Amino acid sequence: MMKLSAGDKVLQVMIYAVLLLLGFITLYPFWNSLVISFNVGSDTALGGITFWPRSPTLDNYEVVFRDSRIGHAFLISILRTIVGTTLSVLFTAILAYGLSRHELMGRKVYMVFCIITMYFSGGLIPTFLLLRGFGMMDTFWVLVIPGMISVYNMIIFRTFFLGLPAGLVESARIDGCNHIGVLTRIILPISGPVVATLSLFTAVYHWNDWFSASIYINDTRLIPIQTLLKQILNSNIVTDQLQKAIGSSAAAQDRLALVQSVTSKSLIMATTMVATLPIIMVYPFLQKYFVKGVLIGSLKE
Repeated sequence: MMKLSAGDKVLQVMIYAVLLLLGFITLYPFWNSLVISFNVGSDTALGGITFWPRSPTLDNYEVVFRDSRIGHAFLISILRTIVGTTLSVLFTAILAYGLSRHELMGRKVYMVFCIITMYFSGGLIPTFLLLRGFGMMDTFWVLVIPGMISVYNMIIFRTFFLGLPAGLVESARIDGCNHIGVLTRIILPISGPVVATLSLFTAVYHWNDWFSASIYINDTRLIPIQTLLKQILNSNIVTDQLQKAIGSSAAAQDRLALVQSVTSKSLIMATTMVATLPIIMVYPFLQKYFVKGVLIGSLKE
């Protein structure tokens, strides 16, 4: 191994120091929110909560999970993420496979049309009128169908498919396999890295998207967790949650002490953690595919 000079060692120390500082700046807001969510709200209001809960409690989460809307919105988000990711990856892969075939007439024209949509959209009002005309308002599918095709993901898929040996497809076609069979039996099984990477990108989009439901859905039974969280941040739903936690039964007085230890800030932080942690927990399992997936999109045809 090469022996580092004094200047190289100083530079290396500076690089590590900058990276540690950036890591701290990135992670601290999330950690502080997590700490506040586990701290007594009335104590948090006094200030000074930094790295550890000063008065640890689970009251904030108890109040959150007493609200049935949280659990229902959580299930809607899970269902939307699973269905939306599956359909989006499948149909985007089908489109990419078709555009990767050299025998497709006019494929360059189709690519131009697809790329134009990346830079010029129809706009919010035309999209709203279109979805309303299809009768999709206040339905679960309005959260899924508009995002079934991603041009960016299609380009990554297509680039990956173009890099595969042509003999794979040709041998399958000679054996009598049609294009659907080639895609499902040959191409997708060996496309693990790109499928995993784009699945995670799509899942993160579906999980974090709050805007679509706020525009296209009025039925509270179909609101996902992120949209509900946005409503909590922008309205007095926090007060409603506290009232539900107290209730009107004989046990109301026993719950009053619970609610008195909870504040709007602590309740918002607990709700934020409930909405954020599930998607964060997925990252470590698919992180190894990130570099491969990003490099795939940078390769030339």
